[in-house]
Amino acid sequence: MTDLITAARMRAQERAAIESGVVTGLELMERAGRGVVAAILARWPDLASGPQRAQVLCGPGNNGGDGFVIARLLAARGWTVTAYLLGDPARLPPDARANLDRWQAVGAVVPLAQALPDERSALLVDALFGTGLTRPLEGAARAACDRRAARIVSVDLPSGLCGDSGRVLGGAAMRADLTVSFHAARPGHYLAEGPAHCGALVLADIGLDHGPGDATLVAAPDAARLAKGAGHKYTHGHALVLTGGAGHTGPARLAARAALRVGAGAVTLGVPGAARLEVACHITAEMLRPVAGAADLRAALADPRITALCLGPGLGLARAREMVPEALRHERAPCIVLDADALTAFADAPDELFGDLHETCVLTPHAGEFARLFPDLAAELAAPATRGPAFSRLDATRAAARRAGCVVLFKGPDTVIAAPDGRCSLHAACYDRAAPWLATAGSGDVLAGMITGLLARGMGPMEAAGAAAWLHAEAARAFGPGLIATDLAKELPGVLRAL
Repeated sequence: MTDLITAARMRAQERAAIESGVVTGLELMERAGRGVVAAILARWPDLASGPQRAQVLCGPGNNGGDGFVIARLLAARGWTVTAYLLGDPARLPPDARANLDRWQAVGAVVPLAQALPDERSALLVDALFGTGLTRPLEGAARAACDRRAARIVSVDLPSGLCGDSGRVLGGAAMRADLTVSFHAARPGHYLAEGPAHCGALVLADIGLDHGPGDATLVAAPDAARLAKGAGHKYTHGHALVLTGGAGHTGPARLAARAALRVGAGAVTLGVPGAARLEVACHITAEMLRPVAGAADLRAALADPRITALCLGPGLGLARAREMVPEALRHERAPCIVLDADALTAFADAPDELFGDLHETCVLTPHAGEFARLFPDLAAELAAPATRGPAFSRLDATRAAARRAGCVVLFKGPDTVIAAPDGRCSLHAACYDRAAPWLATAGSGDVLAGMITGLLARGMGPMEAAGAAAWLHAEAARAFGPGLIATDLAKELPGVLRAL
């Protein structure tokens, strides 16, 4: 997994390196500028064919210092470069001022407030504000966001975007074609509006040591953890998935098939009497067990071979109110995934649900279900972002996991997974892992089933949730446009084989 670091941690790591004498601030700026130019030419090789026209917008802080380095390096390649400065040059930080002086030995500086950039350039470099921005853009900086060029590159982060949350501060932010950041990615590169404003993302190494991160980016799961060794079917876990009544069993069947495909040794559907024929006509590899009410569920969970339980997909609200407390209070306390109706059924009494949850549970709400269980957190997340660092999906999911006392997977293109102890990971289906086809009915049921299957096999809740999120997106990417939920489980063998 890759660490994500907040703006505060990035500043602390830079400061520690400078104060220890490992590197100077000027050298960090030089490395950053070289990294940006290298990323530009790698992204657009045609720009290396000869001199081009570029405009560099430099802000009043160290991000502006990076901009002056970039302007100087491009000019050294024979480019025609115009540098614009926002603010008073006398108030620049020392290192940024030193790079302004170096640039002025090469070219002139135009006050941004007096002349907005010309839109005819081949390249516009946005070095106005980086990760540390805490206020909305105003005046000339805000107006600059409306300017266009053939290609726009943002340094560190598109100006106006909150680096910790990926939210636009005050409604205006640069929309780049390429963002080049340094050392480690920020949460805002992947959260909320971040990917849409960053365009493509490149990380440039500037030689800092990697300390602890604030969250992790979910990567491909370890193939060894997903492989099967010797043993029989129950060696690899037995998942129980409860269905709803007749006409409402499809979501649970999607979840059950996903649990089986991801490697659970056996999967049983717990079905009320009126739906037994319907389910029996649709399944082959899964088993069926009558589970009409709480007493039947209690008896089913007494089977020590059952290692995980999925409640929610198509379950129905009344059935969920009966079954969820029974499952959570069972003396065996198996791993439990609660999704869909199992969450919505407690919208009017979330504390009743939280009081029964235990550490081997995983909640998988989408935005609407999250708002029903955690209305205050959802309201804070929906409020306009007027200051940075703005409240983020990381903040909301961490708070929800602490309150619930179990792992919470907050679904979305930027899926956040958090544990009660503060551990947090992010699976972002964006950039080269974009999977917009997952916006289809039933895909969440498949994800719940995949988590259930991995829990049944013995993975811990955080690991199972992260691995399932990655596999879920990878299956969607493997199938591509036209995806419907039933295709996801069919793609899993190929994804697992590739691992």
